[in-house]
Parts: sequence; structure tokens; C-alpha cells
Amino acid sequence: MSKLAIIGGTGLTQLEGLKIVRRDALTTPYGQPSAEFLTGDLYGREVVFLARHGNPHAIPPHQINYRANLFGLKQLGVERIVAVAAVGGITREMEPAHIAIPDQIIDYTYGRHHTFFEGENDPVTHIDFTYPYTQKLRTGLITAAAQANIRVSPLGTYGCTQGPRLESTAEIRRMERDGCDVVGMTGMPEAALARELGIDYAAMAVVANWAAGKTEGEITMAEIEMHLHKGMANAAEILKAFIAA
Repeated sequence: MSKLAIIGGTGLTQLEGLKIVRRDALTTPYGQPSAEFLTGDLYGREVVFLARHGNPHAIPPHQINYRANLFGLKQLGVERIVAVAAVGGITREMEPAHIAIPDQIIDYTYGRHHTFFEGENDPVTHIDFTYPYTQKLRTGLITAAAQANIRVSPLGTYGCTQGPRLESTAEIRRMERDGCDVVGMTGMPEAALARELGIDYAAMAVVANWAAGKTEGEITMAEIEMHLHKGMANAAEILKAFIAA
């Protein structure tokens, strides 16, 4: 069985149930990863866990060293990644605590290191990114959700913004016109870097709040934390069913 990694975002800095057997503090050609890579037993399977924002949660989305994170996982022999991320809900189905398994992504970020292929001696390389998420891995997560009796959206477009600020109402309107269903801050360049390294990659987008302009009043951290607690608990049940399968 190919080696699996789980990247945890906001609300998932620790993986409950993981019996840690090894901690790897790697140094990569691209600098330091966000945190130690934790290898252990999760529901009877070997899994590598990485806290995307560090543990404790301290690295903002635009300062995450995505290249070091992905390169470190490759060094450890990881062949599949399930990325868990907190997002805002844009379209009607994406209500707080809901989970989407996105099939497409739109990148609105800037100033991030988006590729491994930028050295003076590297050949010009264009990866195919028609389908940014690995379909087989997506299907596995969707099937696991059904087995866990948790409703998910099996399709959706993830819009990735720069952060760390939340978006304006006008920005969300534009994203909705573009076809985005959820908005997050960490989906890119993570997905593209995994593709460059030949690692299968899929995401679970856990809706923490309605996006700007989709509800009355301001978005508060208290609201986000409340919905994340429920959403991440469901994400954990899906992971359990996925790994068991």
C-alpha cells in the first residue's frame, strides 16, 4: 500500500488517535518545513502527519514554506496526500460545518514560490493541471464519507486567496462569478507542488463560516471555532473510514 500523509490546517494541528513512532525534523533544499513530520499508526495503518501552520498554529498562509513541506514528504516516501483545510462557504450548499471534496481550484495568490522548476539549470517544465486533484483519491474520500454516513459535496471549486485577511464582499462576489464554491488560503501552491513531485493529492475542505457578504454582521473567530469543532470531527470520521478501507 502506498504511503499516506495527512496535512492538517486550521483546526487540525494534531491528529487524534495517531500513535507516534517517529518524529522527523527535516531540512530541505528549500528551507525548513512548518513542523516535524510525525509518523505513526492511525487505525492500523502507517500515516505521516504534518501541521501546515506549525504546532502551535503560528504560520500565516502566505508565509508557509509549501515547497519545504512537500519536498519533505517526498523525502519520507509519501505517495498520497490528503490535505484538510478550513474554508469559507460561498455557494448555497457550502454551509458552516459542511465538507466538500473539491475537484477544481482557482489560484488568486501572489508572491508565493509556486514551483520547483525555477533554477537556472532546470529545464522549462509544464505539468498538466487539468484536474488538480487526483480522482482516485477523491473517490476514496467520497466513498469513505458515505460509509461514515456523513454528507459531503463530491464536487466543488476551491478559490485560493492570499490571506491572512479575510476577503471583502466584492471579492467574494467576483469569486462566485468565477465559479468558486469555497474560499481558502492554503490550497495553492500546495496542490501544484504535489503534482510536480508526482504525489497523488486530494483535499477535504471543511467550511468554517459563510464567506463575506453571505450573512449578516462580521465574521468572528468564535463563530469559526464553533463550526470547525463539528466539521473537523466529521473530517476525522471520514479519515477513519478512508484509512480502514
